[in-house]
Amino acid sequence: MNNLLETFEKKQIERLTGKKRIPTFRPGDTLKVTIRITEGDKSRLQAFEGMCIARKNNSVNSNFTVRKLSHGEGVERVFPLFSPIIEKIEVIRKGDVRRAKLYYLRDRTGKRARIADRDRGDEADQYSIIEEAPVEENTSNTDETSVVAEQENVQESKEAEAAQDEKKEEPAEEVKAEENKEEAPAEEAEKKTDEQS
Repeated sequence: MNNLLETFEKKQIERLTGKKRIPTFRPGDTLKVTIRITEGDKSRLQAFEGMCIARKNNSVNSNFTVRKLSHGEGVERVFPLFSPIIEKIEVIRKGDVRRAKLYYLRDRTGKRARIADRDRGDEADQYSIIEEAPVEENTSNTDETSVVAEQENVQESKEAEAAQDEKKEEPAEEVKAEENKEEAPAEEAEKKTDEQS
């Protein structure tokens, strides 16, 4: 039962992340989350930029909390990581923190709420666009099938050449037999002429 559920969740995650990339980020990083907002018939994109103060990793139910100050008031928003309304996630700054949950920032304002920058270098995306991977697999499969097809063609051509060689040898034998037949009547004719004389 557990394995069934895990495989189903993995398939769902692949389906949801197939057309977008999710970068690697941690609490303390400043994120810019672009959301698609639908109002009636129209839809628009809206950015929510703030600091990631918490992250929960629970396969399909993973989420992260982003906090920002808006007109002096703290605003927090929890985003499901694999939500279809999230267009993209960008990491603006990488922070240097030693905690998994930064709830203590709620009580701090001004300079006390700052977090030092940390250069972690270029990190690979947590989930990158998956559409390219199947294309590569298909090309490798087609390469393998083309190699197999070429090998079969080579074998068929070798067999065809062998068959042609056999056909060439058979007519040569037939020609020899015909020559023998022609020589035999000539010999018989000579014998007859010898006997008559």
